[in-house]
Amino acid sequence: MPNPILSLPDNSKVRYSAKKRKTEYRRVNQKSKIDIKKSEYEQILEGLDKSKYLLLKNEESLNEEQINKLIQVKNVSALLKAMHELKEKIRKLFNKTTNWYTGVFKLGMWLAKAKKYFPKSNNTIIRWFYEIIAYFDNRTTSGTVEGINNKLKLIKRSGYGFRNFDNFRVRCLLTWHFVC
Repeated sequence: MPNPILSLPDNSKVRYSAKKRKTEYRRVNQKSKIDIKKSEYEQILEGLDKSKYLLLKNEESLNEEQINKLIQVKNVSALLKAMHELKEKIRKLFNKTTNWYTGVFKLGMWLAKAKKYFPKSNNTIIRWFYEIIAYFDNRTTSGTVEGINNKLKLIKRSGYGFRNFDNFRVRCLLTWHFVC
């Protein structure tokens, strides 16, 4: 059984890496010069036009028009279709799996399929494997702590340096509505 005490990565980082790779491919595919007939080329460009949002958004959240556009994108590019389906599978894996044993099995299956399409995401998941497995039991991430750290850095930058630590401390406590 995984160690639940370890700090857990925010699963959105894993999904972000996969989304970034998919966006990079979409841009390359959209801008590349393909040696085909002009009408086919225009059809491909039309299919890929304004597709980033559709590919990044959860499939259940799409309206009817967006679903039709997503189908058009999938028909134009088999690679984008495979990448989108893998993105949806890992999203469902994180949302629906509650047992670490099942999570390990499903994640292993996903990694085997996704290695070709998302090599950077694959390496990230392998690097954080035990923490990701612990997520399936605890459903906690380090996202809150990372948000607090980000806010603290923002306060520090916006203060252009504080004369003393007490001023910084008071500013931080006021940010989270603590009484000083």
